[in-house]
Amino acid sequence: MSDRRVLIVGGGSVGLAAAVFLTRHGVTPLVLEQQPGISVHPRATGIGPRTMEFLRQAGLEQAVDDVAVDMSAGGAVKLTMHTLASADLSAAAPGMALGSAWSQGDPSPARVRGVCPQHRLDSVLLPAARDGGARVRFSARVRECAIESGGVSVTLDTGEVIAADYLIAADGVRSTVRERLGIGVSGPGALGEPTVSILFRADLTRYTGGRHFVNCTITNPDAPGLLVTVDGEKEWIFHARADEMSDAAAHFTDEHCRELIRAAVGDDALPVEIVSALPWRPRGHLADRFGQGRVFLAGDAAHTVPPIGAFGLNTGVADAHNLAWKLAAVLRGDAGPALLDTYDAERRPVAAMTLAQAMIRLADPILHWDPTAAERRAAAGALHAPVVHLGYRYDSAAVIDPQPDLPSTEDVFADLDGAPGSRLPHHRLPGGASTLDLIGTRCTVIAGNHRWIAAASDAADRLGIRIDSHVIPLSHKEIRPWAQTVGIEPDGALLVRPDQIIAARILTAPPAPAHLLHHLLTRILAR
Repeated sequence: MSDRRVLIVGGGSVGLAAAVFLTRHGVTPLVLEQQPGISVHPRATGIGPRTMEFLRQAGLEQAVDDVAVDMSAGGAVKLTMHTLASADLSAAAPGMALGSAWSQGDPSPARVRGVCPQHRLDSVLLPAARDGGARVRFSARVRECAIESGGVSVTLDTGEVIAADYLIAADGVRSTVRERLGIGVSGPGALGEPTVSILFRADLTRYTGGRHFVNCTITNPDAPGLLVTVDGEKEWIFHARADEMSDAAAHFTDEHCRELIRAAVGDDALPVEIVSALPWRPRGHLADRFGQGRVFLAGDAAHTVPPIGAFGLNTGVADAHNLAWKLAAVLRGDAGPALLDTYDAERRPVAAMTLAQAMIRLADPILHWDPTAAERRAAAGALHAPVVHLGYRYDSAAVIDPQPDLPSTEDVFADLDGAPGSRLPHHRLPGGASTLDLIGTRCTVIAGNHRWIAAASDAADRLGIRIDSHVIPLSHKEIRPWAQTVGIEPDGALLVRPDQIIAARILTAPPAPAHLLHHLLTRILAR
């Protein structure tokens, strides 16, 4: 498929992830990014397990883990101190240890070993997208967007007009595409105080002693703010309070930034190199719709989430993953155009839930960081972090008999129970692979006997598509607990979408399985 089938406006992490996911499905998009290259100033550092599952499916799990900051040996997630030099980090209370929110067990086969700032993530996504055939053009600013009969077009600052069949707008919180199409937003808007994010280089190992942390709240009145790990050694971000956004750039000179950082660290002679300083303010908004015609919003263009819980970037990458297989299926002719309507139906409620959860946590951060605060979360209406990241469910025409209500707000394993609309539960198969590894770029039948293999082949032939099928011994003692979790008998089956979401659950074999699969696929793919 040519690169003019899909345009992606915005070459940040979400746009590049969309390009990677599309190339896996045989679509080679054109990405337009207004900046001259990948941003060196990361806005987010936390990659959740669901995002790592997407990257694992794309063959990038190891590459991303390699560029992440290694915190596998342990470290505090969140610290508070007067200055970095004022406390012995080796004696810091481990009550908020990395991974404590996942103490329930291992619901996922994929986990990054620590934080992974966006510029490090992008250093993997950009070459992967290009290796897959995507074209990425930097210094390409879109000024206009128009939906036309049978397609969409954008006009660049240079006057160049580029047409495509579909467009993904991943162009950030101030999305030009969203504004040009007149799509409104709702939500609380600007939150908290104006802030300047200062990216700097300084050797802080003298004060950290090699101990890692995700962030540290500095209470020194001369430099109150938040110190954030970028590489854990010499690259850091300090979030400093700004009185007004309008004069932040003029006020936060390199020298003033150095003074703040030295005061926060507690070392007046610390050598500090200022890389960049960006004014920003936490925001919360949700687009009124995630699609209009042949244009789809993703990432911050669709939703902006306050930076607690690492929800924002991960929700955006999930947007891209959900949309990529649907666009590819429609472009191949495997699915009808109505399949694309399920993007808004599925992703907008998840984004709304994620925004609401972030807002609850802003009022009481302990709800997020403390794994023992179940009663406190229940009283506040907060979901446990693993549930937010992995437990969400879809309710759309691309799911047969969906069950959108979560069985538990605390136990993610109870939510990953094989219900249609939920993510396929992870289970280690003999040999070490996960059940999630069975899912490739097509719809997949997972069953307990070979009768389903023939049925899947027959249904696919009748529809003129390709689907995958796998037989696993559901009655085997090591597999039976998983089969019981998903609720199927040894002769039953699951029909799973390319995004690892269960599309249909067949409890036991019907008299004509090929006919049933044909019927289910026709509905799911909007044929």
